Amino acid sequence: MALLSRLIDKHIAAYQRELIEIHYAEVENMYRQMRGWRHDYRSHIQVMKAHAAQGNWQAVAAYLDQLETDLAAVDTVVKTGNPMADAILNSKISLARSKHIQVRADASVPVALDISALDLCVILGNLFDNAIEASLPLPEEQRLIRVYIDRKGEQLYISFTNFTAGGRQRKREGRFRSTKGEGHGFGLVRIDAIVERLGGWLSRNSEEGAFTTEILLPVGGGTR
Repeated sequence: MALLSRLIDKHIAAYQRELIEIHYAEVENMYRQMRGWRHDYRSHIQVMKAHAAQGNWQAVAAYLDQLETDLAAVDTVVKTGNPMADAILNSKISLARSKHIQVRADASVPVALDISALDLCVILGNLFDNAIEASLPLPEEQRLIRVYIDRKGEQLYISFTNFTAGGRQRKREGRFRSTKGEGHGFGLVRIDAIVERLGGWLSRNSEEGAFTTEILLPVGGGTR
């Protein structure tokens, strides 16, 4: 039993390191794009000044439209008030957009949480990854993920909803399975374990064409 416990702990530790590395890579890619845009700022100004000097206001307008489109692709979409939540959510929104998935996010997270950054990373990262994976079989115009996060009294409320293909999902052995197939449900198990350890509440609900996960976590007084 002790050997099995050590193997499980080792597996979890490796999984956590991999998850953090993936998130950091996604965030670094997003910030690299932002730094590149800022680096080119002076060049953009010079181009528009050249068009303006020639009185070519149509070219100025067209260039501004192009810049607006480029900036929208790298701008920080969500500002929750919590740096770790911002990093995770914005990196995942960027990933979803790259896969032509629309995201509607309304999120407010306290700066100080009695939840470790790792736990928050595992929960939000896995919820988003599962929602993205479930959205891909849909036609692009039907892909949509809704995210809502806010404080409710002494608890943090997290809700993820995504449209799904193939109708209502069924539980097997009392729980929903990962859409990635057998052997890929470890993220769901990790979420369940963290919520239970923190003394929180979790609900998953599959309706026709949509899947929703709701989580309540203690803002203060939780066990890490």
